[in-house]
Formats: sequence, C-alpha cells, structure tokens
Amino acid sequence: MAQLDTIVIATDSARLNGGTAKVAFIEAKGLVAMGYRVIFFAPTGPVDPDLAASGVEVICLNEPDVLDDPNRLRAMRRGIWNVGAARALRATLAPLDPVRTAIHAHSFSRALSPALGPVLTGAGFPSLFTMHEYFLACPNGGFYDYRKEEICTRRPLGPRCMSTNCDARSGLQKGWRVARQVALWGPGGLPRKLRHIAYISETQLAAMRPYLPAGAQLHHILNPVEIDLNAPRVAAENNDVFLFIGRLMPEKGALDFARAAKVAGVRAVFLGSGPQEAEIRAANPEAELAGWVSPAEVAQWLARARALVFPSLWYEGYPLVTCEALGVGVPCIVGKWSAAHEMVEDGVNGIVYDRREALAGALGRLRDTATVAAMSRAAYARRVHYAASPETHCAHVIEVLEEVISIRG
Repeated sequence: MAQLDTIVIATDSARLNGGTAKVAFIEAKGLVAMGYRVIFFAPTGPVDPDLAASGVEVICLNEPDVLDDPNRLRAMRRGIWNVGAARALRATLAPLDPVRTAIHAHSFSRALSPALGPVLTGAGFPSLFTMHEYFLACPNGGFYDYRKEEICTRRPLGPRCMSTNCDARSGLQKGWRVARQVALWGPGGLPRKLRHIAYISETQLAAMRPYLPAGAQLHHILNPVEIDLNAPRVAAENNDVFLFIGRLMPEKGALDFARAAKVAGVRAVFLGSGPQEAEIRAANPEAELAGWVSPAEVAQWLARARALVFPSLWYEGYPLVTCEALGVGVPCIVGKWSAAHEMVEDGVNGIVYDRREALAGALGRLRDTATVAAMSRAAYARRVHYAASPETHCAHVIEVLEEVISIRG
C-alpha cells in the first residue's frame, strides 16, 4: 500500500478569523513540520502571512466572505452553491495521486458552500470531515434560537423549524439558510455520503448523532491548543478580574455576565467587541470593555484573572479559550450545556452552573481566596488533559487519515 504523503486541507478562510481557522492553521503548519506536503485550499482571503511563510502551499481564491460581500445577490448565490470554489478545488486535486493523498475538510458555511460535498465524496480521494459546529444538520449551525435566546430542539427542516424565524438577522436570512440546507442535504450529499467524520466533543456528538449517517465512522479528534506546560501557574487567588473573552453577541452570554457581575459585585473585564457593547455598558457601568487585543495582551489579562467566565448560551463545540485559561491555572465558570463543562469539574477546577439565572451565585462562590487557590492549583495540575498539543493533534489526524486510506484501499 502506498504511503500517505499529501494532505489537502479545505476550509472557508485563509485568514485567521475564528476558532475553526485557528485549528486549520495549526494543523497545516504542524503537518508540514512532520514532513508532509500540505495544500491549504480556501476561497476567502487575504492569506495569513504566517501561514504563507510556513511551507504550506496556499491556494486562495481571494473571494469575500459571504457576510462581507457588498454584492448581496452574489453572496447569497455563492453561499448556497459556490461553483467557482468547487471547480478550483477539483483543479487542485486533479494532478494529485489519490493513493497518496487525503482531503481533510474543516468548514463550508462561509465560502466553500454545499458545493464542497460532491468534490469531497465524489472526486476519488479519501476524505475526512471535521465538525466544528452543527451546520451538517442545523440551518443556522448552532441548534440555537437567536430570537428567543435559547437552545433549539426543533428537528432541522421539520415543520416547526421551517415555520420559525430563529435567525439573528431576519426572516429572509433564515429562508436563505434553509435553501442552503436543502442544497447541502440534496445535491451536496452531506452528511449522508460522508464515510469518515471527526467530532471535537461529546456534547457536539450527542447533538449531532441523530443526523449522521449510520454507516459513517466517527473519530474523536481534540482541537489543538498551544499551552506552554512549563509556564508558571497564574496565582488566581491574588487577582480580582473576572474575565470574558469573545464576541459580544447575544449567544455568547456576555450580557448575562455583565448583569451577574453587577449583582455579585465583582470586577468584570471584556476582551472582544460586538453589537452588545452598549447594552453591556448600560447593564454594568463599572465593567471594563477592552476590545479585541493581541494574543500577548490576552496572556497578560489571564495573568490578572481570578476566573474566566464562559457564559455562552448554545452548544459550543469545544471552546479553546477555556482550555487556555485552565492550562495556566485560571478557574473557569461555565454553563452545563456547552462543551466547556467537559473540562470543568464543579468545585474542583471551576464552577458549572445549571441555568442562566445561577451565574451571579456562581461568581459569588469565588469570593473566598482559599477556594480560588485550590481550584487554580487543580486546574493547573490537569493542564495536559484539556486538549491536544499541536503535535498530538497532528499525529492523531495522520493516524485517522491513514486509516481512511487503508479502508478505501
């Protein structure tokens, strides 16, 4: 049997614009370091300079993100079926040896579109699809009703789903998402034609399992997190900052945190920006909104944190920020519905609360210095278990891709 030597990573963006892109970048650079030829294919640019300089072969179409494209009709059309991206991906694959090459797809919802499906499953190459969210099943990708601000249990594309405007923007946007989902399940052939699917948490798998093909092989691949295992523990017990890191969007629970911090009388700091900034300032005038900051500044804020607060209201797949905080000994306060709770043992290395109204009480539990010190030490002691190192992640990806090739052969 020929040996795998080339991996084509297909994803929406060649710029660092979120957690999925970060995982794809770390993986691409790590696989190159292991000696593999890596071709990184993405419709949306511009290309990240570090990715371009890493030895990864980047093929970027420099299309605008569907959310940023000023030509809305073009954006809607490309979002449902991006003919150009599918054609370019086929052209990228054409000169490659299918016996020595595998495709690893990470996302399609922002640029690749459901047109990825026939290429991924019908171009003759072994392939793996990693779920970073829930777009294979749910039109809005989150099993979340943005209007009611609650987790959605309606069956995707069922009568109740089709008759409910759950979209964060408008009913027209929901209609567009439904059209994309029809294209995905129909001519896109996803997920029904997938034979190998990776998931990133048990929380994600539980939500998605009813919608995955019975014959697909499921692989649990942890996201890579760059944690310096030699970094000293953050003495959280000496700090007073309760830290939020992320977009200031309704589904992220930032406003819940602002209100709860006001009730609990704790110092709230927000790293990020978004449409809820004004509401957060009104709900908690003492809160500090620092906006987006550099990775080095994030590390500086974590060093000043008593706890990281992760109040997200939906089924977050596996939030990297909680891994990073716990890895340096910062206790985390998380809701039991997101995958963040898989990293936190209540009362040991953080707090898991069971309903939104309980967040203020959870913050209050960390007033006691001895409690915070014990949680910080416990979090730090477990730092190797929260996620995979980049090296471990890449080794696991190769293990799965070699299995995919061997089964195909």
